[in-house]
Amino acid sequence: MTRPTDIIVVPHTHWDREWYEPFQRFRLRLVALLDDVFDRMERDERQRFTLDGQLAAVDDYLEVRPERREQVVALVRAGRLAVGPWQILLDEFLCSGENIVRNLERGLTRSAELGGAMPVGYLPDMFGHIAQMPQLLAGAGLAHACVFRGVPDRVRTHAFAWQAPDGTTVRTEYLPGGYGNAAGLMDDAALVTRRATDLADRLGGWRPEGATGPTLAMYGTDHAAPAPDAPDLLAAADVDGIRFRLGTLAEYFAAQPSAVDGLPTVRGELRSHARANILPGVISVRAHLKQAMGRAERRVERYAEPLAALWHDRSVQRFLDMAWTRLIDASCHDSVTGCGCDETAEQVAARLAEADQLGRAVCDLVGARLAAAVPRDGYLVFNPGPTARTALVRLDVEAPDGAAVGLAGADGTTVAAQVLDRARTLLADDLVPAVDLPGVLTRVHGRELYGQEVTRWSVSPADATLTFEVARHGDPAFDVEDVRLALADAGRPDHWRVRIVAAPRLTVAALVDVPALGHAAVRPVPLPAGAAPGPDAVTPLPAGAAPVPGPVTVADRSLDNGLLRVDVAEDGTLRLSTPDGVTVDGVGRIVDGGDVGDSYNYAPPAADELVDKPRAVRTVVRHAGPLVAVVEVVREYRWPVAADVDAGSRAVDREAVTVTTRVELRSGERFARLRLEFDNRCDDHRVRLHLPLPSPARASYAEGQFAVVERGLTAEGGGGEVPLPTFPASGFVAAGGADGALAVLLTQPTEYQLTDSGRELAVTVLRSIGMLSRNRHALRDEPAGPQLPTPSAQCRGERTVELAVLPFRGEWHGAGVTEAAEAYRHEPLAFAGTAQPSVALPAPATGLSVTGPGVALTSVRDRQGRVEVRVVAETPTDTEAVIGAGRGVRGVWRADLLGRPGERLSVDDDGLVRLPLRAWEIATVQLDLA
Repeated sequence: MTRPTDIIVVPHTHWDREWYEPFQRFRLRLVALLDDVFDRMERDERQRFTLDGQLAAVDDYLEVRPERREQVVALVRAGRLAVGPWQILLDEFLCSGENIVRNLERGLTRSAELGGAMPVGYLPDMFGHIAQMPQLLAGAGLAHACVFRGVPDRVRTHAFAWQAPDGTTVRTEYLPGGYGNAAGLMDDAALVTRRATDLADRLGGWRPEGATGPTLAMYGTDHAAPAPDAPDLLAAADVDGIRFRLGTLAEYFAAQPSAVDGLPTVRGELRSHARANILPGVISVRAHLKQAMGRAERRVERYAEPLAALWHDRSVQRFLDMAWTRLIDASCHDSVTGCGCDETAEQVAARLAEADQLGRAVCDLVGARLAAAVPRDGYLVFNPGPTARTALVRLDVEAPDGAAVGLAGADGTTVAAQVLDRARTLLADDLVPAVDLPGVLTRVHGRELYGQEVTRWSVSPADATLTFEVARHGDPAFDVEDVRLALADAGRPDHWRVRIVAAPRLTVAALVDVPALGHAAVRPVPLPAGAAPGPDAVTPLPAGAAPVPGPVTVADRSLDNGLLRVDVAEDGTLRLSTPDGVTVDGVGRIVDGGDVGDSYNYAPPAADELVDKPRAVRTVVRHAGPLVAVVEVVREYRWPVAADVDAGSRAVDREAVTVTTRVELRSGERFARLRLEFDNRCDDHRVRLHLPLPSPARASYAEGQFAVVERGLTAEGGGGEVPLPTFPASGFVAAGGADGALAVLLTQPTEYQLTDSGRELAVTVLRSIGMLSRNRHALRDEPAGPQLPTPSAQCRGERTVELAVLPFRGEWHGAGVTEAAEAYRHEPLAFAGTAQPSVALPAPATGLSVTGPGVALTSVRDRQGRVEVRVVAETPTDTEAVIGAGRGVRGVWRADLLGRPGERLSVDDDGLVRLPLRAWEIATVQLDLA
């Protein structure tokens, strides 16, 4: 190794926007810190400052100090203040790949407005890094990355070549000792020379023999400013043959080559514990935040944006921008992670709820516009998927006078439908004193009554009865004043019977054919007399119609749709079997164990007690097919109420807990949907769902951010924490061997582990802990933060977890796992029609199709009047994406990750764009549609 001759010392602060204090309290400190720093920079041109790689800190400051904007711009343009490129320093594993793109896009845009972004993918404190980050950075024009956590032990120099799965490589700077490796350099003026000498020796150990050019030293730490006289102190450092100078990160990287020749190569994600802890427990703590993030991201990026881009106009863009602001803010590495104080978690949950509400509002707005062409007794169904599908949709339909109804599409073809439930028809039947009748009538608002509208009413003086009949759509001529007059003419009985009767309504499950990213309409149709279907009956189809594909049957405790059979065992676990011979028993075993860790790391008590045997099991058939079958498995347990952290054991006292597993099997689906529900009444514990594999696995394959990552049975350790092989997955995780495999389909980031030497997959359902960080932790050498109580992180109360299980044979990429995950995560949306009943159903319409082996759709949005589509080749082999608009295409362009158009693409006679893709390539295309 070579001792450096030139060391660039970078004054900076690592700014956790919210963490052990909530956002606004930290912002107060941020404003004071930056006031001081900017005042110094104005007085002394030698001062330099790097603002942590995130624009959020600048935005948060300028919202309070708008008068400082011009000073900030001048400092950035002068190269003395480095800002960006991120909007916020995210957790890469707990948000979608599209969220990461929007974060980077927004950070670069805002930085440009302030004078220019630091051209470095600065990632100083993330708890590991995703496999596709090099491709994302390069796609945004950034040739360098800078990281701390997750670097494997085999990297022995300060620079390495980080390669994404598609082969894209960026030069990456490793920060030995972290983003504060020179933090104490100028704490004591008398010790600056000694500490500078030690620093040069330490950093020299990471320079390869014969290396030239400057060395990087990071002078800063969490929420702290550099010494006011840093330029003078550094100038006074007397270290023989070494020049120390202040600079920004941008200045350091400007002196580095972007070439990676001769550097050690690391491919894929960085999740090693070798050089620093990566705090994997954040994946599973406060699971409700991860659920909320997954739900809100799907709502915005896969429902609201495509609906607006393909079927509306740009008037809703501001709502979508606000939704993305909240999603990006929530993705911060101390936010969605759940490793902050309870107030921080509450604020994150509120942001995610707002993002979800904004997305739903846009969906409702566009859906209402489309549904205006559908008669008010019908529905318009939107398919968010990139291919046409026959989707199961739940609809609420009216059955006049109890008559039998079915559903039909625009061409008159009867749609298979199963009755799931019947709504109450008698909403009120009260005996009311006559003097109170005026108060009863005040419940009528216009023609609305009890959430429906009045269709008819009657006053019967003979038996003193007032009856209102209500339905979804009422009589436009209704006037409550007519009721008052009729009551006045009816005499003066002491009491009146007031009845509110609703039109009969059914909840039905229907199989509807819907085009890709398009819509289709259905409406109720009368059926022959005597054909009224009861619960779980399918509406009869006309002669010659195609039968229900793969009807679901229920016999005793077994469900079968021809593609998958599910048997409920005596202990409440499931046996899954497929027609091609894949069989697995014991799926769904629930294991409760102690957890005396904290929000960063799981830790079992020294004397742990695992509870996995239910005291009682019963099953209830809720729906018996033929389109959907549901069996509830109810298991009763007695879990220890808490853990004794000091004693290292679980409490003797027990709490009765009932876990209900809803097992749902649908016609035409190869997977079983599971929903777990329980009331968590206990503290300090971890609950996992165990799923044995059809055959042992040597590796797992987890879908995350634009990639499916292969992981082994162990993790590399050495950095101060026990390397538990628990990993994150977002879309699915699959594992198995020659005799079959099992995929777990997911709706949000989830923690999993291969256990029992690869024979079983364990999915974490709940981690219940009561401390932000523990000073003494059995599996971690040092605290990860302050030891603060977090009672809300015990996650007491009702908990719900949803996932699906798919047994298959062969490799995951050849067995349709990605396609199954797409269908599971993205259910169709239904919008009630509002046109007059005489209006005919509109014909089905295609929005946009995306097909191709292994091609996954990640985004469809409006980009200044063009429709921008982002896809990724989630496959280990090269492939081709085929994009069809279904309408006139005036032009198609390939664009970079930031939406800047480049090469114009050809469109064939069928209106299809054929796009060759490398394995794991992320591609962006813009279409000008008629």
